[in-house]
Amino acid sequence: MTTASTRTDARSALTDLLLTPGLDLDEAADRHFTPDYRQRTDGEWADRTEFLAHIAHLRTVVAGGSVEVHDELSSGDLYADRHTMEIVKTDGSTVRIEVYLFAEFAPDGRFRRIEETTLMLEGADADRNLGSAR
Repeated sequence: MTTASTRTDARSALTDLLLTPGLDLDEAADRHFTPDYRQRTDGEWADRTEFLAHIAHLRTVVAGGSVEVHDELSSGDLYADRHTMEIVKTDGSTVRIEVYLFAEFAPDGRFRRIEETTLMLEGADADRNLGSAR
């Protein structure tokens, strides 16, 4: 059985995936997501392959940023948080997105499933699909 201290969380996963230059994408994904991982963002489902294609795309447009967790809780194998992701794009523009996230942990402490809804707080209209762009 995993304990809360051996589990991943949204901030750690996002930091490894998007805000740690030089960290291999597959290595980052393996730290936080199971092989059968699935994610639904704003109503659209993606399997792990589709999710990683999304992250690979984001890595080409994200120059830096931060994750601020406002609320976070877990109960058994369930996890929820509300966080704001601030992204500085390679063109110098900034995007701020508030995310409401509900997840399920696998027994090893990695995410098996995430369902999330995003709310753009700042950014251009073209950035509205950043949460699921591939």
